[in-house]
Amino acid sequence: MNLPVTNNMATMQPVEFFRKQRIQVDLLRLDKIHTVISGNKWYKLKEWLKIAIEQRKEGVFTAGGAYSNHIVATACAAQYAGLKSAAIIRGEQGEKQSKTLADARSYGMELHFFSRKDYGLLKTGLENSGLIPANWLAIPEGGQGQPGVLGASSILDIVPSLHDYSHIICAVGTGTMLAGLTNAAFGHQKLIGISSLKGDDNLTSEIKKWQNENAAPFSLLYDYHFGGYAKHPPSLLNFMNELYRITEIPTDIVYTGKMLFGLQDLVKKGHFQDSDKVLAIHSGGLQGNRSLNSGQLIFL
Repeated sequence: MNLPVTNNMATMQPVEFFRKQRIQVDLLRLDKIHTVISGNKWYKLKEWLKIAIEQRKEGVFTAGGAYSNHIVATACAAQYAGLKSAAIIRGEQGEKQSKTLADARSYGMELHFFSRKDYGLLKTGLENSGLIPANWLAIPEGGQGQPGVLGASSILDIVPSLHDYSHIICAVGTGTMLAGLTNAAFGHQKLIGISSLKGDDNLTSEIKKWQNENAAPFSLLYDYHFGGYAKHPPSLLNFMNELYRITEIPTDIVYTGKMLFGLQDLVKKGHFQDSDKVLAIHSGGLQGNRSLNSGQLIFL
Protein backbone atom coordinates (compact mmCIF):
# COMPACT_ATOMS: atom_id res chain seq x y z
CA MET A 1 0.00 0.00 0.00
CA ASN A 2 1.38 3.37 -0.97
CA LEU A 3 0.31 5.20 2.17
CA PRO A 4 2.06 8.26 3.68
CA VAL A 5 2.14 6.73 7.17
CA THR A 6 5.39 5.64 8.78
CA ASN A 7 6.10 4.61 12.35
CA ASN A 8 9.01 7.02 12.67
CA MET A 9 6.58 9.94 12.60
CA ALA A 10 5.42 8.94 16.09
CA THR A 11 7.33 10.44 19.00
CA MET A 12 7.72 9.73 22.70
CA GLN A 13 7.06 12.77 24.90
CA PRO A 14 7.72 12.84 28.64
CA VAL A 15 4.76 14.55 30.29
CA GLU A 16 6.11 16.85 32.99
CA PHE A 17 2.49 17.55 33.94
CA PHE A 18 2.70 14.48 36.20
CA ARG A 19 6.17 15.04 37.65
CA LYS A 20 4.94 16.70 40.85
CA GLN A 21 3.38 13.36 41.77
CA ARG A 22 6.79 11.70 41.15
CA ILE A 23 5.37 9.39 38.53
CA GLN A 24 7.14 9.12 35.20
CA VAL A 25 4.67 9.29 32.32
CA ASP A 26 5.70 9.05 28.68
CA LEU A 27 3.15 9.77 25.96
CA LEU A 28 3.34 7.93 22.65
CA ARG A 29 2.25 10.60 20.18
CA LEU A 30 0.48 8.52 17.55
CA ASP A 31 -1.42 11.68 16.61
CA LYS A 32 1.70 12.74 14.71
CA ILE A 33 1.83 9.89 12.20
CA HIS A 34 -0.59 11.57 9.78
CA THR A 35 -2.92 14.56 9.78
CA VAL A 36 -5.96 12.53 8.67
CA ILE A 37 -5.20 8.82 9.14
CA SER A 38 -4.33 9.75 12.68
CA GLY A 39 -3.14 7.65 15.57
CA ASN A 40 -4.60 4.23 16.22
CA LYS A 41 -7.00 4.64 13.29
CA TRP A 42 -4.22 3.65 10.89
CA TYR A 43 -3.16 0.67 12.97
CA LYS A 44 -6.74 -0.61 13.23
CA LEU A 45 -7.29 -0.14 9.49
CA LYS A 46 -4.09 -1.43 7.94
CA GLU A 47 -4.85 -5.16 8.21
CA TRP A 48 -8.39 -4.63 6.90
CA LEU A 49 -6.99 -2.76 3.90
CA LYS A 50 -4.42 -5.49 3.36
CA ILE A 51 -7.26 -8.04 3.19
CA ALA A 52 -9.17 -5.85 0.72
CA ILE A 53 -6.14 -5.56 -1.55
CA GLU A 54 -5.18 -9.25 -1.32
CA GLN A 55 -8.77 -10.28 -2.13
CA ARG A 56 -8.88 -7.75 -4.97
CA LYS A 57 -11.87 -5.93 -3.56
CA GLU A 58 -13.09 -2.83 -5.35
CA GLY A 59 -13.89 -0.90 -2.20
CA VAL A 60 -14.50 -0.88 1.55
CA PHE A 61 -17.75 -0.18 3.40
CA THR A 62 -17.93 0.90 7.04
CA ALA A 63 -19.99 2.83 9.62
CA GLY A 64 -19.68 5.74 12.03
CA GLY A 65 -20.94 9.09 13.26
CA ALA A 66 -20.85 12.60 11.84
CA TYR A 67 -17.58 13.41 13.63
CA SER A 68 -16.04 9.94 13.39
CA ASN A 69 -12.26 9.71 13.22
CA HIS A 70 -12.73 6.26 11.73
CA ILE A 71 -14.92 7.50 8.86
CA VAL A 72 -12.56 10.16 7.56
CA ALA A 73 -9.48 7.98 8.15
CA THR A 74 -11.05 5.11 6.20
CA ALA A 75 -11.98 7.42 3.33
CA CYS A 76 -8.48 8.85 3.12
CA ALA A 77 -6.67 5.53 3.53
CA ALA A 78 -8.90 3.85 0.95
CA GLN A 79 -8.13 6.59 -1.58
CA TYR A 80 -4.38 6.12 -1.07
CA ALA A 81 -4.82 2.36 -1.42
CA GLY A 82 -6.71 2.75 -4.69
CA LEU A 83 -9.99 1.52 -3.21
CA LYS A 84 -13.48 2.99 -3.35
CA SER A 85 -15.20 3.71 -0.03
CA ALA A 86 -18.69 4.15 1.41
CA ALA A 87 -20.24 4.27 4.86
CA ILE A 88 -23.51 4.38 6.76
CA ILE A 89 -23.66 7.44 8.99
CA ARG A 90 -25.45 7.63 12.33
CA GLY A 91 -28.13 10.35 12.22
CA GLU A 92 -30.28 12.05 9.62
CA GLN A 93 -28.58 14.14 6.96
CA GLY A 94 -28.89 17.79 7.94
CA GLU A 95 -28.74 20.83 5.73
CA LYS A 96 -25.26 21.58 7.06
CA GLN A 97 -22.96 18.59 7.03
CA SER A 98 -20.06 18.28 9.46
CA LYS A 99 -16.56 19.21 8.35
CA THR A 100 -15.58 15.60 9.02
CA LEU A 101 -18.14 14.26 6.53
CA ALA A 102 -17.23 16.96 4.02
CA ASP A 103 -13.63 15.77 4.22
CA ALA A 104 -14.70 12.13 3.84
CA ARG A 105 -16.64 13.04 0.71
CA SER A 106 -13.62 14.91 -0.63
CA TYR A 107 -11.70 11.61 -0.48
CA GLY A 108 -14.41 9.96 -2.56
CA MET A 109 -16.48 8.31 0.16
CA GLU A 110 -20.19 7.76 -0.51
CA LEU A 111 -22.36 8.39 2.54
CA HIS A 112 -25.69 6.79 3.50
CA PHE A 113 -27.60 8.38 6.39
CA PHE A 114 -29.80 6.46 8.82
CA SER A 115 -31.67 7.29 12.00
CA ARG A 116 -29.93 6.31 15.21
CA LYS A 117 -32.35 3.40 15.67
CA ASP A 118 -31.87 2.03 12.17
CA TYR A 119 -28.13 2.66 12.36
CA GLY A 120 -27.86 0.47 15.45
CA LEU A 121 -29.51 -2.38 13.60
CA LEU A 122 -27.47 -1.89 10.44
CA LYS A 123 -24.00 -1.58 11.95
CA THR A 124 -24.29 -4.91 13.76
CA GLY A 125 -25.24 -6.65 10.52
CA LEU A 126 -23.30 -4.57 8.04
CA GLU A 127 -22.50 -7.47 5.73
CA ASN A 128 -26.19 -8.35 5.46
CA SER A 129 -27.49 -4.79 5.13
CA GLY A 130 -27.97 -5.00 1.38
CA LEU A 131 -26.02 -1.76 0.98
CA ILE A 132 -22.62 -3.21 0.24
CA PRO A 133 -21.81 -3.55 -3.45
CA ALA A 134 -20.55 -6.84 -4.79
CA ASN A 135 -16.83 -7.42 -4.27
CA TRP A 136 -16.52 -4.86 -1.49
CA LEU A 137 -15.18 -5.52 2.02
CA ALA A 138 -17.19 -4.62 5.13
CA ILE A 139 -15.07 -3.04 7.88
CA PRO A 140 -16.89 -2.85 11.25
CA GLU A 141 -17.19 0.51 13.01
CA GLY A 142 -13.87 1.56 14.48
CA GLY A 143 -12.01 -1.23 12.68
CA GLN A 144 -13.32 -3.65 15.29
CA GLY A 145 -12.48 -7.33 14.85
CA GLN A 146 -9.45 -9.60 14.67
CA PRO A 147 -7.73 -7.68 11.82
CA GLY A 148 -8.08 -4.47 13.83
CA VAL A 149 -6.70 -6.16 16.94
CA LEU A 150 -3.75 -7.53 14.96
CA GLY A 151 -2.97 -4.09 13.57
CA ALA A 152 -3.25 -2.45 17.00
CA SER A 153 -0.84 -4.99 18.49
CA SER A 154 1.93 -3.52 16.30
CA ILE A 155 1.65 -0.14 18.06
CA LEU A 156 4.01 -1.26 20.81
CA ASP A 157 6.65 -2.28 18.25
CA ILE A 158 7.68 1.37 17.99
CA VAL A 159 8.10 1.98 21.74
CA PRO A 160 11.75 2.16 22.85
CA SER A 161 12.57 0.12 25.97
CA LEU A 162 9.01 -1.15 26.18
CA HIS A 163 9.97 -3.63 28.90
CA ASP A 164 10.74 -0.79 31.34
CA TYR A 165 7.11 0.32 31.65
CA SER A 166 5.04 -1.03 34.51
CA HIS A 167 1.71 0.27 33.15
CA ILE A 168 0.20 1.10 29.77
CA ILE A 169 -2.91 3.27 29.62
CA CYS A 170 -5.17 4.15 26.70
CA ALA A 171 -8.64 5.39 25.83
CA VAL A 172 -11.26 2.78 24.96
CA GLY A 173 -14.17 2.87 22.53
CA THR A 174 -14.68 -0.53 20.89
CA GLY A 175 -11.86 -2.14 22.88
CA THR A 176 -9.99 -3.09 19.71
CA MET A 177 -6.81 -1.17 20.51
CA LEU A 178 -6.72 -2.30 24.13
CA ALA A 179 -7.03 -5.94 23.06
CA GLY A 180 -4.15 -5.51 20.62
CA LEU A 181 -1.99 -3.83 23.24
CA THR A 182 -2.56 -6.65 25.74
CA ASN A 183 -1.44 -9.15 23.11
CA ALA A 184 1.82 -7.29 22.52
CA ALA A 185 2.65 -6.20 26.09
CA PHE A 186 4.92 -8.05 28.49
CA GLY A 187 3.35 -10.23 31.17
CA HIS A 188 4.53 -8.00 34.04
CA GLN A 189 2.80 -4.94 32.60
CA LYS A 190 -0.67 -3.83 33.67
CA LEU A 191 -2.93 -2.25 31.08
CA ILE A 192 -5.62 0.28 31.95
CA GLY A 193 -8.41 1.27 29.60
CA ILE A 194 -10.33 4.51 30.19
CA SER A 195 -13.76 4.02 28.65
CA SER A 196 -15.41 6.88 26.81
CA LEU A 197 -18.80 5.21 27.25
CA LYS A 198 -21.28 5.54 30.08
CA GLY A 199 -22.93 2.40 31.39
CA ASP A 200 -22.21 -1.14 32.42
CA ASP A 201 -19.09 -2.99 31.36
CA ASN A 202 -19.90 -4.87 28.20
CA LEU A 203 -16.40 -4.81 26.74
CA THR A 204 -14.32 -6.96 29.08
CA SER A 205 -15.74 -10.22 27.79
CA GLU A 206 -15.39 -9.02 24.18
CA ILE A 207 -11.75 -8.03 24.67
CA LYS A 208 -10.95 -11.39 26.26
CA LYS A 209 -12.23 -13.11 23.09
CA TRP A 210 -9.56 -11.27 21.11
CA GLN A 211 -6.67 -11.95 23.49
CA ASN A 212 -3.98 -14.52 22.86
CA GLU A 213 -2.82 -16.98 25.51
CA ASN A 214 0.09 -14.76 26.61
CA ALA A 215 -1.89 -11.52 26.87
CA ALA A 216 -1.05 -9.11 29.67
CA PRO A 217 -3.70 -8.35 32.33
CA PHE A 218 -6.00 -5.36 31.86
CA SER A 219 -8.69 -3.41 33.67
CA LEU A 220 -11.40 -1.11 32.34
CA LEU A 221 -12.42 2.06 34.15
CA TYR A 222 -15.79 3.71 33.54
CA ASP A 223 -15.36 6.66 35.90
CA TYR A 224 -14.19 9.30 33.44
CA HIS A 225 -16.84 9.51 30.72
CA PHE A 226 -18.01 12.99 31.87
CA GLY A 227 -21.63 12.13 31.26
CA GLY A 228 -21.32 9.86 28.25
CA TYR A 229 -19.83 9.50 24.81
CA ALA A 230 -18.56 12.86 23.47
CA LYS A 231 -19.99 14.75 26.47
CA HIS A 232 -17.70 17.64 27.33
CA PRO A 233 -18.60 19.72 30.39
CA PRO A 234 -16.47 22.77 31.28
CA SER A 235 -14.37 20.71 33.70
CA LEU A 236 -13.10 18.56 30.84
CA LEU A 237 -12.49 21.50 28.49
CA ASN A 238 -10.64 23.37 31.25
CA PHE A 239 -8.39 20.36 31.82
CA MET A 240 -7.67 20.01 28.10
CA ASN A 241 -6.81 23.70 27.81
CA GLU A 242 -4.56 23.63 30.88
CA LEU A 243 -2.79 20.52 29.61
CA TYR A 244 -2.16 22.24 26.29
CA ARG A 245 -0.84 25.41 27.95
CA ILE A 246 1.72 23.37 29.87
CA THR A 247 2.64 20.69 27.34
CA GLU A 248 1.32 21.80 23.90
CA ILE A 249 -0.37 18.41 23.63
CA PRO A 250 -3.74 18.64 21.83
CA THR A 251 -6.38 16.19 23.02
CA ASP A 252 -9.98 15.49 22.02
CA ILE A 253 -13.28 15.55 23.87
CA VAL A 254 -14.16 11.92 23.11
CA TYR A 255 -11.07 9.90 23.95
CA THR A 256 -7.66 11.35 24.75
CA GLY A 257 -8.81 14.25 26.91
CA LYS A 258 -10.75 11.88 29.14
CA MET A 259 -7.93 9.35 29.19
CA LEU A 260 -5.34 11.85 30.40
CA PHE A 261 -7.79 13.35 32.90
CA GLY A 262 -8.34 9.84 34.24
CA LEU A 263 -4.61 9.23 34.44
CA GLN A 264 -4.12 12.45 36.39
CA ASP A 265 -6.87 11.45 38.82
CA LEU A 266 -5.38 7.97 39.31
CA VAL A 267 -1.99 9.53 40.07
CA LYS A 268 -3.53 11.90 42.61
CA LYS A 269 -5.36 9.03 44.30
CA GLY A 270 -2.15 7.03 44.74
CA HIS A 271 -2.94 4.34 42.21
CA PHE A 272 0.72 4.15 41.21
CA GLN A 273 3.93 3.73 43.21
CA ASP A 274 6.82 6.18 42.91
CA SER A 275 8.86 3.56 41.05
CA ASP A 276 6.20 2.97 38.41
CA LYS A 277 6.74 4.06 34.83
CA VAL A 278 3.62 4.70 32.79
CA LEU A 279 3.23 4.62 29.03
CA ALA A 280 0.17 6.55 27.85
CA ILE A 281 -1.04 6.15 24.27
CA HIS A 282 -2.18 9.27 22.45
CA SER A 283 -4.51 7.55 20.01
CA GLY A 284 -4.89 10.62 17.79
CA GLY A 285 -8.14 11.55 16.14
CA LEU A 286 -9.27 15.08 16.97
CA GLN A 287 -12.38 15.06 14.77
CA GLY A 288 -14.74 15.31 17.74
CA ASN A 289 -13.34 18.75 18.56
CA ARG A 290 -14.73 20.04 15.27
CA SER A 291 -18.21 19.92 16.81
CA LEU A 292 -17.21 22.64 19.32
CA ASN A 293 -17.73 26.36 19.05
CA SER A 294 -14.79 28.58 18.29
CA GLY A 295 -12.87 29.51 21.44
CA GLN A 296 -13.89 26.55 23.59
CA LEU A 297 -10.44 25.02 23.10
CA ILE A 298 -7.38 27.23 22.78
CA PHE A 299 -5.74 24.93 20.20
CA LEU A 300 -8.60 24.71 17.68
